[in-house]
Amino acid sequence: MEMVTVRICFNPAEAQLLASRLRAEGLMVYLHGENAAHAFEGYAMGIGGIRLQVPENQVEDAKALLDSGTTTDSE
Repeated sequence: MEMVTVRICFNPAEAQLLASRLRAEGLMVYLHGENAAHAFEGYAMGIGGIRLQVPENQVEDAKALLDSGTTTDSE
């Protein structure tokens, strides 16, 4: 299964928040670079950000949720 980046965050808290929103909708999420960003303050910028990734078959759903800013919890 290939993972596709749907958003890049430079703030670990923002990355976690977005990942939690997608997971609440039943999507599988991986935060690439999250551990490095937590280990060294400011390192997220140096590694090009924390990549919010989902399986390729969930890309459209993830982008739609991220772009709309809504989830079933907030409706």
